[in-house]
Amino acid sequence: MTLRPKKSTRAHARRRVKRSDRLLEVLSGYKHLLVITHDTPDPDSIASGWVIWRLIRERLGRTARFVGRGAILRAENRYMVELLKPPLEMVHHLDLAPRTGAVLVDCSPGASNHLLDERPEAFVAVIDHHSDPRGRRRLPFEDMRPRVLASASITASYLREQQVSPGRELATALLYGIRTESRSAETPYSRLDRSATLWLSGWADFSLLSQIEDAPLSPAYFSDLVLALQSTTVCGDTGFCLLPRAENPEIVGEVADLLIRCEGIRRVLCVAVSGRDFCVSARTEASDEDAAELVRQTVRGLGHGGGHQHRAGGKIPGLARDENYLKGIPDELRSRWLAACGAGERPVHRLIPRDEIVRNL
Repeated sequence: MTLRPKKSTRAHARRRVKRSDRLLEVLSGYKHLLVITHDTPDPDSIASGWVIWRLIRERLGRTARFVGRGAILRAENRYMVELLKPPLEMVHHLDLAPRTGAVLVDCSPGASNHLLDERPEAFVAVIDHHSDPRGRRRLPFEDMRPRVLASASITASYLREQQVSPGRELATALLYGIRTESRSAETPYSRLDRSATLWLSGWADFSLLSQIEDAPLSPAYFSDLVLALQSTTVCGDTGFCLLPRAENPEIVGEVADLLIRCEGIRRVLCVAVSGRDFCVSARTEASDEDAAELVRQTVRGLGHGGGHQHRAGGKIPGLARDENYLKGIPDELRSRWLAACGAGERPVHRLIPRDEIVRNL
């Protein structure tokens, strides 16, 4: 009988090292620890950062700050924070002490939508379910899995590896994070997502989950929604929606989610005026179209934008612009959007004709 040579003991041991062990080993070498999420954090980023904060406390016996920038705008996300109380601090600026190790969750270091956008070298670890095609330096710890639906699934696996129970609130947050990511249909459920969902279901409070998904909506929300539908125009299979004012800039994403479900619309751009800024959100349903690239073409030279294949957003800051310039931006965005989508030569009509609106008053 011929015996196969044994594989290298060193290589075998290396394969058995858990990812969470490697993360904790990296973090143990720093005096101060930060967990940072992307700006205007969503449920996936909040839950994922909460896990890393918990692991640092439970396995390293250390304290860490969990921080994000901007505001939590969507009603469901605000209600999630109110009910579950994650240890998230919302700040506008961050001073780094010497020997600080920062972990970025649900975002890439090369992006501009996080607190350390001007100091990406401070990151020692990144955990994300997106790929990052931009050239950048390698970090001591990286766990980027674009075939996984949610960062929450990745970080939930760390809890299982470390045998740390999530408890009711964190499990509910993680499960909600996975569920919200599934709505974008960017990535199908992977084996890890299914495993995490099943495991978290044994801990989560489904009554709290239902309350979050049915969060109370303000009267201003419905005012914004009516205005958005009245101002939506369609050119072939391409939609454009302008809100001349918005109580909550997050409405652009919610309206875009709604309009892409309209029969005959395959791509839509929503723009909302919030203060002197313009918030932009795009959705596409065609498998061969990249919403992020369409947004970048639309806002190039005006602001910044990016996102995923079927979901993308951007912002055009208007604080330093004169009034005449600001007034011309909506028409410029409409023209650019239609041109980027190849719909510029077709007739434009309103989604809901004005006479129909008047007739039913």
